[in-house]
Amino acid sequence: MSTEAIGFATAEPGERTPLATGDDAVLADISGMLRELLAEDGLDDAEITRETTFHDDLELESIDLVTLAGSLREHYGDRVNVALFIADLELDEIIALTVGELADYVSASLRAGAEG
Repeated sequence: MSTEAIGFATAEPGERTPLATGDDAVLADISGMLRELLAEDGLDDAEITRETTFHDDLELESIDLVTLAGSLREHYGDRVNVALFIADLELDEIIALTVGELADYVSASLRAGAEG
């Protein structure tokens, strides 16, 4: 049985680390899209974690969120509708929105699409 079959990958001889999950892949995809977006302003070296906020940390404007929403829809298809997700939030929730919260929404949308 390979190590991948039981959910581990070998990093160094004798050392095992968990394989990336779907949620980790979504977070990586969003981080990559954000880096591309931020590169236009020369900010592509910004640290992006689950706790990073779009407004305070990345200083994104609403048009940037629209661009990100379009990129996510293009990448994942119609199962991921960020505009609908944001429309359900209050203004203070939008201002405090983190990369992790968006990643959780995308992951949940993908799981729901796979089940339905």
